[in-house]
Amino acid sequence: MKTIRESACEREKQTLSPKAALASESKGRLRPEEECPVRTAFQRDRDRIIHCSSFRRLKHKTQVFLSPEGDYYRTRLTHTLEVSQIARTIAGALMLNGDLTEAIALGHDLGHTPFGHAGERALNAVCPTGFKHYEQSLRVVDVLEKDGKGLNLTFEVRNGIERHTNGEQAATLEGRIVRLADKIAYINHDIDDATIAGIMREDDIPLAIRHELGTSKSARINTLVLSCIENSDDDIRMEKGIQQAFDELHSFMFAKVYTNPACKSEEKKAVDLIQKLYFHFAKKEENLPAQFLEIAERDGIGTAACDFIAGMTDRYAVRIFNELYIPKAWSEINDAFL
Repeated sequence: MKTIRESACEREKQTLSPKAALASESKGRLRPEEECPVRTAFQRDRDRIIHCSSFRRLKHKTQVFLSPEGDYYRTRLTHTLEVSQIARTIAGALMLNGDLTEAIALGHDLGHTPFGHAGERALNAVCPTGFKHYEQSLRVVDVLEKDGKGLNLTFEVRNGIERHTNGEQAATLEGRIVRLADKIAYINHDIDDATIAGIMREDDIPLAIRHELGTSKSARINTLVLSCIENSDDDIRMEKGIQQAFDELHSFMFAKVYTNPACKSEEKKAVDLIQKLYFHFAKKEENLPAQFLEIAERDGIGTAACDFIAGMTDRYAVRIFNELYIPKAWSEINDAFL
């Protein structure tokens, strides 16, 4: 009798577009392993990502607003879930592989630093080989998770994670969907967050852009997603006029929010914190936690320090910094001896 997985793979062949990436035709994993009797290879990858510790830590990592006090603001985890929802909608409409799309979307930011792109820039400036969050996301799933064993994901998921931002396009249409969905999600939810924070109003968006894309978050997402669905064929794209308006919206957000001194007033502190932690842990191996010593011996102490810091949540990074550099009150020290 056929297994549940084999039946699922047959349904993919019968129902998905000829352009879809099929689980049964995956290029495979870094290390061969026995197939699951129930889940396809891409479903298995999705589950491995959801259950890994790096995924859980995303809930306490900054998206745009550093360590926001309000519960309303997005974190790296809620961003990831919004990307996944948008990407699956597009994939479903184009009859592409939703499981593969979801796995890439859920894993795309696993390597992001604390304090968002400020943390990424901080590590990129001091790490001996530089630092890019998309490369770190691949390193997380290949090397760092499961006590150094990695998650052993399929080529298609790994490729989509590594190429979800700028540079060379992903090898699959599903991976290319995630790149676009990532941008659709963060531009629109950052408008939402910035509006709540009082940084901007919807009416600040130029009228020509609002006329083309819509006058609310849901309207804009709907316009962008529909344009992608209606204009994608051999590649993932939007109609030229919609793409131009979206690019203009992106430029507007850089000027109004992403480089706004009101939003970025604490970033220098975050950069200084991250870099000071790096120089502490990269100074000598005994400063590193035990689980990073093997990495230090194999890949160098600078890489091990980057791995440790990149995996921190915002609040954990602050706590470690305080323990290392902020003097404790005598009452705290005295209590330790009682």
